Amino acid sequence: MNGIHPTIVRILLLLTILMVLSCGFPEPDSVTQILRQPKITPDYADLIIPPNIAPMHFQIQEEGKVFRVSIQSSNLEPIIIQSSNPEIRIAQKTWRRLLQKNKGKSFRIDIDVQTSDEKWERFESIINHVSESDIDGFLVYRRLRPYHTLWGTMGIYQRNLEDFSETPLLLNRTMDNTCINCHSFYQKRPDRMILHTRGRSGSGMLVADGENVIKVDTRTAFNQGHATFRSWHPNGEIVAVSINRFIQFFHATGESREVCDLGSDLMLYHFESNTMSTYPTIAHPDRMETYPCWAPDGCSLFFCSAPKIESYLTAEERDIDAVYSRIQYDLHQIPYDPESGTWGKITTILSSSETGKSVVMPNVSPDGRFLLFSIADYGSFPIFNKSSDIYMMDLQTGDYHKPDINSDETESSMCWSSNGRWFVFVSKRMDGLYAFPYLCHVDESGRVSKPFLLPQDDPDYYETVRETFNVPEFVTGPVETSWQALSRAALDNASLIQANLDEKVQVDQVTGASVRSMWQQP
Repeated sequence: MNGIHPTIVRILLLLTILMVLSCGFPEPDSVTQILRQPKITPDYADLIIPPNIAPMHFQIQEEGKVFRVSIQSSNLEPIIIQSSNPEIRIAQKTWRRLLQKNKGKSFRIDIDVQTSDEKWERFESIINHVSESDIDGFLVYRRLRPYHTLWGTMGIYQRNLEDFSETPLLLNRTMDNTCINCHSFYQKRPDRMILHTRGRSGSGMLVADGENVIKVDTRTAFNQGHATFRSWHPNGEIVAVSINRFIQFFHATGESREVCDLGSDLMLYHFESNTMSTYPTIAHPDRMETYPCWAPDGCSLFFCSAPKIESYLTAEERDIDAVYSRIQYDLHQIPYDPESGTWGKITTILSSSETGKSVVMPNVSPDGRFLLFSIADYGSFPIFNKSSDIYMMDLQTGDYHKPDINSDETESSMCWSSNGRWFVFVSKRMDGLYAFPYLCHVDESGRVSKPFLLPQDDPDYYETVRETFNVPEFVTGPVETSWQALSRAALDNASLIQANLDEKVQVDQVTGASVRSMWQQP
């Protein structure tokens, strides 16, 4: 091949060796049947997958010198891949054609392995089903190293779920290593988002509408802390936020970090008037409220609360270290009238006295039927709590259960797709340290399929990456705000917009006894 560029030679060899139709490689003359499925990583067996997901490359973890993969379906000719490399990659166009031709149907993956003595072994088939329902095209998440005491480099990234392209939305190295977190999109639209910043360049809430980005200081005379967790109202005019006062401390063994909320309230930020407002039942003087989540109709708000931290302290135990593991949160719902801005009476949906554990991170499906949430032994920060599992409640019946998607490690940070047929969460199930994104299918009755890792071009990606993923959020298209616009707004404290305190907040500051009478106890 003199005169041909070496790169072209490698490409031709790869195409010749790895990807041909069934006529290229004849069936082995004889095979020994192995009565189990082959070991592959990631575990892409027995799944329901979106018809628009990126190719699900995998690595065969069986001893052999030649590997033969046959992908067969009812509406497409077989796809044959044969290689001495156990890494199996499928061309983008071939994969897309396979899924589009088999919507609502299943396809079979047969794997044969030639051993060192030239004999072939055939494993039981892997059967995957292609859903009729697409998944949203993009996923936005934060990536950072799991440092022990301080944050380092981190970034907000968007990933195209139909291929492997990933682009940064904002890197903290462009803004004096400020902490960036808690991104959120209005109705999963790519043109409107909020993003919180903390650190040396100044703290605030970035509000983006396309390239128009402003930085808002949400602190007022009522709330001395910045906004943290958030939920857009369906009308797009307000966002519910929690004002949290976190403390971080460390363990000598096990999960190194612990995060405890010393005090929190819920408030509303009104975009048009640039005001913060609240109400006594969501800013109760005796309780800590956090994790707001609007119902899809905008007529009620889900949230979590626990007794204030002082109620756990005794004369003998004045140290947070002694009581943090006793703090448990209840799940509530409160009616809200968007027209008048008035609140109703709180109902406790699920109490810690019933579960014996802490209920946090509510996330309601787009049709309002199902509610996902985390249950852990204690606290409000499940990402650092090994006991955290995902639960689902049918809001029509009030019944809840733990789907068969959990592991012995941490599961948290759930988010529904816009059509309600998929959700994403992060799990530390691989090694107990790094949290990676997993996808699940949900049918109309609430049955949840086996979760699978977000596909990557390199099948060995999750074995080598040294970053954790958190706050995964579906978006229906590529984000329309540039990193330059976000970074400029984050650094420009001279034009920082100070939110005003709605005068109703001051009027509503009634006594604790009056507030307590407005609650419906379980």
